[in-house]
Amino acid sequence: MDIQLADVTIHVDENLDAGKRAQIEQKLRAIDGVVSVHNPDDKPHLAVIEYNPNKVKSMALLEAVKAEGVHAELIGL
Repeated sequence: MDIQLADVTIHVDENLDAGKRAQIEQKLRAIDGVVSVHNPDDKPHLAVIEYNPNKVKSMALLEAVKAEGVHAELIGL
């Protein structure tokens, strides 16, 4: 079985402390279809999420981040 994966980058407008960033990462990782979340300390406004688009859509990932009370948007590479 061949699983197709996609990446999406989400930009968070606010300056978040490490605890809030970890909370958002944990919420994203709990979504069925998310494979990994990368939010490096040197680029705290950017989160790269690898996911299975057959299980979850990028807009659902964005909405999960925004549900944490932050302003965010999808950005293209």
